[in-house]
Amino acid sequence: MTSSEGMHDHAASLERMGRLWAPWRIEYIRHSKSMECVLCTAPADGDDATNLVLHRGQWNFIMMNAFPYSPGHLMVAPFLHTADLVSLTEEQTVEHHHLLKLGVALLTRIAHPDGFNIGLNLGRAAGAGFDQHLHTHIVPRWLGDTNFMPVLAHTRVMAESLTSMYRRLSEALEDAEASLSDA
Repeated sequence: MTSSEGMHDHAASLERMGRLWAPWRIEYIRHSKSMECVLCTAPADGDDATNLVLHRGQWNFIMMNAFPYSPGHLMVAPFLHTADLVSLTEEQTVEHHHLLKLGVALLTRIAHPDGFNIGLNLGRAAGAGFDQHLHTHIVPRWLGDTNFMPVLAHTRVMAESLTSMYRRLSEALEDAEASLSDA
């Protein structure tokens, strides 16, 4: 096969491919290129509902991911701008873990997922979108959810809007906190 035949096959393959427009992704692309750290600016702004900040601890906060993998995708992050997990104090680390438990309790109460993906991506090579500010993802999952869509169609399917999920999570936060203190 010559290189021109290979190019023709590739072009024909691209023409057969369907297109699924996702214009909201441009916000993520533009934001990821900006110099601002959303994990610093969102809690500093003070408008928690607009910035999707659900809960504030002394050292850490819970925030909804504005570009979620699934409805209710949360992040727990320290207020301190750091990418170094080891540099967190014992108090910061304990509170971070407590907020992970709170996030799971809250999502369990509101969204009833069948499971969770929870984890840190430390560094760009590990997949961190914001590699200068560590954060732990809490991603609710359901049996039979649409996890094949990103692979097959480069698209995520969201069954609920961010504002609707934020409202429901905010309303249930107090009950979720109480259930953790009873445990």
